[in-house]
Amino acid sequence: MQEAIDYLLEKDAIFKSIIEEYGMPTIPKRPQGFETLVLLILEQQVSIDSAKATFLKIKTTLKTVAPEILLDVSDAEFRNLGVSRQKTSYIKALATALLNKELDLESLPNKTAQQVREELIKIKGIGNWTIDIYLMFCLQAPDLLPLGDIAVVNTIKELLNIHDKDEMEIHAKKWSPYRSFATYLLWHHYLKKRNRTVVY
Repeated sequence: MQEAIDYLLEKDAIFKSIIEEYGMPTIPKRPQGFETLVLLILEQQVSIDSAKATFLKIKTTLKTVAPEILLDVSDAEFRNLGVSRQKTSYIKALATALLNKELDLESLPNKTAQQVREELIKIKGIGNWTIDIYLMFCLQAPDLLPLGDIAVVNTIKELLNIHDKDEMEIHAKKWSPYRSFATYLLWHHYLKKRNRTVVY
């Protein structure tokens, strides 16, 4: 991590100002596997906290979060647990892919980020944001910038005055090969400035 931070400090002044004001960021880590992907589906377009509350409700009610168990849960029961019809269909598509052996989560750590993306993107409801976060949090991929993430985009707008995503992409090339660490710093700024604490 220190090597990555030193590199970024050299490349862009915004990182120096973030660390001077708010200290070092947390590096998010989550376990690999089905449970984390279910949680990430729940986190799409809602806050981490509300998604976590729904996930805990699922876990408490069902005891085990496994593909064969979630596939048997009715849409009405999912709705009672606070899961939208759309996200229910995404969770079931993921469970089905795993049970049909169309997807092997245990093989993903041995693949490149691009190969992981190509496998996961086939699953209904799993888009680039979900894949980016899984790669960063679970597989510790060092060089991703999730421009589907509102906090990242808003922080770049605020700190660099860049408002076009293509231009963000171009500017961030100089942060490579440590764009994930740049992202952790941007999130860190976003949360600290708003006095928010997130447990990943």
